Parts: sequence; structure tokens; C-alpha cells
Amino acid sequence: MESKKEMNVEEKKSNLTLQNRKKLQVSGVQEVISFNEEEIILSTSLGGLNIKGQNLKMNKLDVNNGELNITGTINSCIYRSNKKPEKKDTILSRLFR
Repeated sequence: MESKKEMNVEEKKSNLTLQNRKKLQVSGVQEVISFNEEEIILSTSLGGLNIKGQNLKMNKLDVNNGELNITGTINSCIYRSNKKPEKKDTILSRLFR
């Protein structure tokens, strides 16, 4: 029997396969937040994913399996953290501790 922690790691699979900067296959996609020819913003099982490039087109989206195929010129793929930015103390809050 697998432990709960091991199952959570297995559930959070996400793969990127880039071929010649022209074709990108993404798995673990939960939601397409926005897209245009220059940027596609996704929510994946490992966090947000920004894909930037030129002439980007989503050819295949399989929501049941979480798979997405993108063609175009891929310039970057950047994962965003799921963590919220830490709230920094203001000068006043530090003075009145």
C-alpha cells in the first residue's frame, strides 16, 4: 500500500517535451487561463506555466488527460510558484512591535 505522500507526488506529474523549438507537448494541464499568438498561460499540477513565443497555436487540448500540444516558435517556458508572496512588514509595523 502506497503512503499518502507518495500518491500526492505521483498525482502531481507534469512533463514538457520540446521538439526543435517548434512543437511543445505539455502534460498535467489543469486549465488554460489565457492565450494569444505570443503567450499561453496555463495552470498545471505543478503550478502556473507561462509559454512565450511567436505564432503560437494550440493544436490539441485533451482536458480528460491534461495534455496540450502547441506549435509555433517557442522562446521560453517559465513555471510560476504556487506560493503567495510573503507580506513584508511596513516601517510602522516594525516600530510598534
